[in-house]
Amino acid sequence: MMGGMAGLEDVEQPRQRGNAAAGRFIPSVESEQALGVLELFGDPTKAEVRLPSRPESASAARRITHTVVVNRWSLSPQTAEHAVLLVSELVGNAVRHTGAQVFGLRMVHRRGWIRFEVRDPSRGLPCLMPVREMDTSGRGLFLVDKLSDRWGVDLLPRGKTTWFEMRIADRQVP
Repeated sequence: MMGGMAGLEDVEQPRQRGNAAAGRFIPSVESEQALGVLELFGDPTKAEVRLPSRPESASAARRITHTVVVNRWSLSPQTAEHAVLLVSELVGNAVRHTGAQVFGLRMVHRRGWIRFEVRDPSRGLPCLMPVREMDTSGRGLFLVDKLSDRWGVDLLPRGKTTWFEMRIADRQVP
């Protein structure tokens, strides 16, 4: 459950469903609204979505991530929770530390893996810092390192892409 996680208050919570034996899928109002997020911002599984480099864009990135993971890829609520948190951390770093006007968000599914990328025009590399119990900041890459299966940074001619990947069970993807 996501309850109580700082910065995730506006992320839609998955609804518990009854018996899954129904033969036909009927989209709920909730899933239609979620897919409307992709219409509004763009679909990062098809092309990079560009968002303004402002703190409020983190909320949009979380909504997009949740929509893709739950509604597009039909993955578990826990996978969605981790992906939303980690995308939020990468977006936060791009907004706070790069001085960019926009950043790009892209999501890729490959057999057994999902990948999330945040691209910005800065070539400054993020740094994984040691974290102590009482630290109030600097935990972003620590969380990415602990909750993802792998992560990294690809330097580009003009900027960089910071990414993480998560292993998934193939049977979860439609």
